[in-house]
Amino acid sequence: MSTSPSAPGAGAQSPWQRFCSLLWHDEALGFWLDVSRMGLDDDCLERLSPRFAQAFDAMAALEAGAIANADEQRQVGHYWLRQPELAPDPAAGDHIRREVARIEAFGRDVLAGAIAPAPGKRFTDVLWIGIGGSGLGPLLMIRALQDPGAGLPFHFFDNVDPDGMRRTLAGLGQRLQTTLVIVVSKSGGTPEPHIGMLQARRAVEAHGGDWQRQAVAVTMLGSRLDQEAEAGQWLARFDMFDWVGGRTSITSAVGLLPGVLIGSDIQAFLAGAAAMDAATRVADLRRNPAALLAAAWYAAGDGKGRRDMVVLPYRDRLEVFSRYLQQLVMESLGKKLDRNGQVVHQGLAVYGNKGSTDQHAYVQQLRDGLDNFFVTFVEVLEDPGDIPPLEGENPGDFLDGFLQGTRSALTEEGRQTLTITLQRLNEHSLGALIALFERAVGLYGELVNVNAYHQPGVEAGKKAAAELLNLQERLEQALADKREHRLDELQQRMGLDSPEPLYWILRHLCANRRHIAARGDWGNPDSLVFLHD
Repeated sequence: MSTSPSAPGAGAQSPWQRFCSLLWHDEALGFWLDVSRMGLDDDCLERLSPRFAQAFDAMAALEAGAIANADEQRQVGHYWLRQPELAPDPAAGDHIRREVARIEAFGRDVLAGAIAPAPGKRFTDVLWIGIGGSGLGPLLMIRALQDPGAGLPFHFFDNVDPDGMRRTLAGLGQRLQTTLVIVVSKSGGTPEPHIGMLQARRAVEAHGGDWQRQAVAVTMLGSRLDQEAEAGQWLARFDMFDWVGGRTSITSAVGLLPGVLIGSDIQAFLAGAAAMDAATRVADLRRNPAALLAAAWYAAGDGKGRRDMVVLPYRDRLEVFSRYLQQLVMESLGKKLDRNGQVVHQGLAVYGNKGSTDQHAYVQQLRDGLDNFFVTFVEVLEDPGDIPPLEGENPGDFLDGFLQGTRSALTEEGRQTLTITLQRLNEHSLGALIALFERAVGLYGELVNVNAYHQPGVEAGKKAAAELLNLQERLEQALADKREHRLDELQQRMGLDSPEPLYWILRHLCANRRHIAARGDWGNPDSLVFLHD
């Protein structure tokens, strides 16, 4: 059961009293949260309590099915994924249960060889095609939970970098015949996974594979990708619910399917998330770990995000966690406008890697440089039993010593830190850790009055990229007349205010010998002349 912070005593608190009053612990979860070294005090908590009362109400309404993403008129239901009985529509709850059962059965059959790429063969690898949360969530699951030799090895197309694709495909080689290819796209129309799918299919078929028996889609029912997979009789299709955003999709098929394919216990993962959800529904700031976390963020950055969050997990298996949090936190909270349409430029920048590597990297600046951050330490108490002490030196002791020493050194300089402690790192605790930050993000969004569940900046970037690709197509058509063209002439022909976009496009085309030749000095753009060769 969760233990609430002790009541503050009269007068000034000693460091020990402050620690005890701002330490949250749940014995059953094996989880601690210490925010005593942040900018929190009793006065701050008292001032924030009424605002948290409103935030708790807002989160309860979200879980009950309120429209949280007003831009798209969508509910936000990732909490239902680990507790389907909470879904406001019983049919949705039944759908969730069926999908989890299908995912478990599919993974079990793939690993057992009952589902195979061809008679007499077994799947040897997985190629996962997904971007953003559809790539980071699976990557976190695999790095944190997969044991050597367990399940299938994973490879990723999480970008449209042709060099990255080349290296991945070359590494698979003839194993492309026995590679399970999983394409993830919620809408089914996102360019990056579609491009990755086309390249993967070409490579699989070129190596003698059978795309129909090797391809899996994770997408919304009825999407473009779903229709293609159904028409092409792909191996399987799994639903990516309309009410789940990419950055909170790890407890959907996006995270569960990789989980079963590496042999992990996805029921324990869901149970850990559900247990933390229950702990973070407590409508009491001092007894709710996500509320304490959000309050610490708020106090550290004056409610304006004026301090960055440096994430230092002291386990190699959690190295990806800082990248995962970058999307969850920054895409959710980085907003120009608040809910009232006022320009606020809110956000919370996140970066980090892992300890103790960063003892020798940027901790020097954290202690002695610009004081514009707070550190989130993540520690795991239990060490694996098969790494013994040698010559009297225990690696786990040194790792813990580096964490405690770094935290003390930062405290001595007045730098703010908070610490999350897990009794052990497994499926259950990883689910709880993710759920803690999901709820903290939601609560913080309410505190600063921004919509944590839409992403207008991301959509603007997609739109700008589409416009640039359209300009490239028009430019290539203009050069097809075989005449020589100067940049200023092309600018007028394209109807642009500046020739600069053309300069960047033409430089790319020429570097890749795309039938466009240039004469002149690239360092002096006005000297350039272009023609279709």
